[in-house]
Amino acid sequence: MALVNEHFLKLPNNYLFADIAKKVNAFKATHPKTDVISLGIGDVTQPLCPAVVEAIHKAADEMAIQSSFRGYGPEQGYDFLREAILKNDFLPRGIHLDINEIFVNDGAKSDTGNLQELVRWDNSIAVGDPIYPVYIDSNVMIGRAGTLEDGRWSNVIYMPCTAENGFVPQIPDRRVDIIYLCYPNNPTGTVISKEELKKWVNYALKNDALIFYDAAYEAYIQDDSIPHSIYEIRGARKCAIEFHSYSKTAGFTGVRCGYTIVPKDVTASTLTGERIPLNHLWYRRQCTKFNGTSYISQRAAEAIYTPEGKEQVKATIDYYMQNAHTMKQTLKDLGLEVYGGEHAPYLWVKTPEGMNSWRFFEQMLYDAHVVCTPGVGFGPSGEGYVRLTAFGQQSQTAEALQRIEKWLK
Repeated sequence: MALVNEHFLKLPNNYLFADIAKKVNAFKATHPKTDVISLGIGDVTQPLCPAVVEAIHKAADEMAIQSSFRGYGPEQGYDFLREAILKNDFLPRGIHLDINEIFVNDGAKSDTGNLQELVRWDNSIAVGDPIYPVYIDSNVMIGRAGTLEDGRWSNVIYMPCTAENGFVPQIPDRRVDIIYLCYPNNPTGTVISKEELKKWVNYALKNDALIFYDAAYEAYIQDDSIPHSIYEIRGARKCAIEFHSYSKTAGFTGVRCGYTIVPKDVTASTLTGERIPLNHLWYRRQCTKFNGTSYISQRAAEAIYTPEGKEQVKATIDYYMQNAHTMKQTLKDLGLEVYGGEHAPYLWVKTPEGMNSWRFFEQMLYDAHVVCTPGVGFGPSGEGYVRLTAFGQQSQTAEALQRIEKWLK
């Protein structure tokens, strides 16, 4: 008989955002005339910019002509997009990559989950806490996380990110094989300085560890002193793999495109001590299990690097960050402790009077008809917080803030 992968059975019954959707839908079913505004799930609301739309139309037209029709593309991505990534995202920051270190994907979520296939199931992992759930869940599926005990996985090293430490985790006091970092951070909306990030690179080099670095929100950074890429730190090419996404940068949540950097210098060891380049293994994995990102999506991504595209994408980012600024100021004026929202489209809000996260979520939904995300869904250190996103339309965000103000007062 076929046997199931029992590690999947260890996962909680529902993904965090599926649980939220279930509760919101239940509320709507019993309150059909109530208008609910979501500041919870981080989906975008602004349409694709004109440069991207024009590129999509042009690419679609190409697919309708025999001479320019394209079938299967290269699994690692078309050179036209990878060259645009090199010239625009890395060279201006003094980072020199090989084009074959860039792998175009259908969004950062896929690669952050799939990349852990390259390393043995018994590697130790450390994560910032709170954390994007996919990092841990994908390790649970392969058997690396252990068992869930009182909200914590037994084989996961949790590194608390709290207001007291500026939401930057402390270097572990033991050796760890794999470290997950995300900055600007989802869910806290906070950032890391070059000095702090250098400590992590030095730790990884000294301890022969890997860093999986999620930079999906780097386009929202407003201060040039804050690193956009871990490769701004000397030595990171030897220990870090980095993930990028166009989902929140250019509104590609429905278009699906991003990329991962796997430097040729990054290696992992066999039990006999042989060093294996992960770049080659990832290329082999992608050729086997990934058919590549669509040509139309890659042409759309290329368009954001044109002068017009850059200007238009920046305008969209500014739109969301204006939301974030307004939200943060309003909530602080209401007496709430609020973090993030300055270099990322997320705000991390401390619940008043020690109320737990799900309780605050339910009261905000039922009394203010506004949706947030319970912080505990991102890990133990998220208890007592909720995450709000700035991706809403400005008119709806303003309405949501008015409702929250009326509710809290």
